[in-house]
Amino acid sequence: MIDLHSHILPGIDDGAQSLSESIEMARKAVEQGIHKIVATPHHLNNTYENPKQSILAKVKELNEALLEEKIELEVVPGQEVRIHGEMLEGYAAGEILPVNHTPYILVEFPSNHVPRYTEKLFYDLQMKGLIPVIVHPERNREVIERPELLYQLVKKGALTQITAASICGDFGKKIRNFSLQLIEANQTHFIASDAHNIRNRSFKMREAFGVIGQKYGNELVYYFEENAALVIGGKHVYKEDPERIKRKKLFNLF
Repeated sequence: MIDLHSHILPGIDDGAQSLSESIEMARKAVEQGIHKIVATPHHLNNTYENPKQSILAKVKELNEALLEEKIELEVVPGQEVRIHGEMLEGYAAGEILPVNHTPYILVEFPSNHVPRYTEKLFYDLQMKGLIPVIVHPERNREVIERPELLYQLVKKGALTQITAASICGDFGKKIRNFSLQLIEANQTHFIASDAHNIRNRSFKMREAFGVIGQKYGNELVYYFEENAALVIGGKHVYKEDPERIKRKKLFNLF
């Protein structure tokens, strides 16, 4: 299993605070069946700044430590970029790091809204051969209230990644139900942990795939697992045409 979104690098954001905590997280990841994990520290989210070169150095150090500890987990580089108008400039300057040096960039929205310039920015990114992957849209207040926003972005080429813990109900019933609606509407393409620690923000990947397999069948589990592998390899992912979430279904969230 591949985990596309984690905060496993030590001491650089609100994830692992020390190397020993990173190693604890690595052990827990292996227990979950994860053999490859993308380190995606926050970048430019008003608190943390983690440009490409510093992440690459930290990933190298952590992989060396895991080798010493004989933990069979490979860490690959990535970044969770808070959306901002100068993303293309940051990419051109070598500060923004797509997943494993592929075209796929993890993009985080503010928790309560979707910036008005998002559609134009995503168009510009795609014109440069980059593919925006919206992380945890199911936890964005405006997306929940106005799902048409996400539908339009996905229809125009953006991809999305839902957090495993959301599917497990860790963020509440409303977010769990909305996550499942996004899956049913073909509006998400990846499940990832967004793990920050092993206490209250752990992996939950096995549990989430258990829910998906039970509710929709193992074929959908394989779909998400295969898409994660395709991203790591920089290949085209599988995707179905998105559908709108019907207002009747949306009212069931509340």
